[in-house]
Amino acid sequence: MKKEEKTNVMRVLDGKKIPYISHTYEPDPSLSGEEIAAILGEEADKVFKTLVTQGKSGAYYVFAVPVQSELDLKKAAKASGEKSVSMIKQKELLPLTGYVHGGCSPIGMKKQFPTFVHETATGYEHIFVSAGKVGFQIELSPQDLIFVTGCMVSDLV
Repeated sequence: MKKEEKTNVMRVLDGKKIPYISHTYEPDPSLSGEEIAAILGEEADKVFKTLVTQGKSGAYYVFAVPVQSELDLKKAAKASGEKSVSMIKQKELLPLTGYVHGGCSPIGMKKQFPTFVHETATGYEHIFVSAGKVGFQIELSPQDLIFVTGCMVSDLV
């Protein structure tokens, strides 16, 4: 029997005894978030992408929003208390977070940045976020995501 591959996100959750279900799919960089939701057999509203921004102050912020939505940068700035925020460049993602594009998770980054999740997450029993590697997703309760990341719930789209 093949041993299930564990990502850093899964190890963090295991260490905190937080229940989750891992899901895998064939990694394909051309897949959209909506296509990944379809592969998982889930509504796109329940599958969240992780976006990393930098505020005017130079501080970094992490936002989790439904895959079919766009982060509203004005709302993100307001939530984070910044005058403005902008997306970081893709090449900055790995050195900053330890994650690659398409495999970025709000859980288990190199450094814990202020994190925000879109308010619709709390309306579901379970949501999906990246497990920290392309082709891996985890399903967990929004309350557990909030607990493990210390994230704040906000209107972000």
